[in-house]
Amino acid sequence: MQQEKQNKFSIIERTFDFSVKIIKLCNTLDKTNRAAEILCKQILRSGTSIGANLEEGQAAQSRSDFIHKYNIALKEARETSYWLRLLAKSEIAQTKRLSGLIQESKEITLIIAKIITNTKNNSLV
Repeated sequence: MQQEKQNKFSIIERTFDFSVKIIKLCNTLDKTNRAAEILCKQILRSGTSIGANLEEGQAAQSRSDFIHKYNIALKEARETSYWLRLLAKSEIAQTKRLSGLIQESKEITLIIAKIITNTKNNSLV
């Protein structure tokens, strides 16, 4: 249980750090480029929402509420990955700069999915 608790807190910190990186990325994009401006808004919404939903999940009123909040975070992580890949493919931002963020979004997605699966499996016992 201590290991699982530690993992939950580390994913919360990891998603907080990810949010900061997303904000910094958006601060570097050319806001005069209409596509960059729109994509930046999308990435800011979804990228910072991941950690916010995990934080909400920590105060869940039930196991079901916890899973619900984490599922929202999972969807936001997947959406963020999409926007980052789109930024790279459209060459609005340098692929080299985005590759670390894309990889991090994939890893965050896998971790959150695993936490959800483990939580569901533990409720069956």
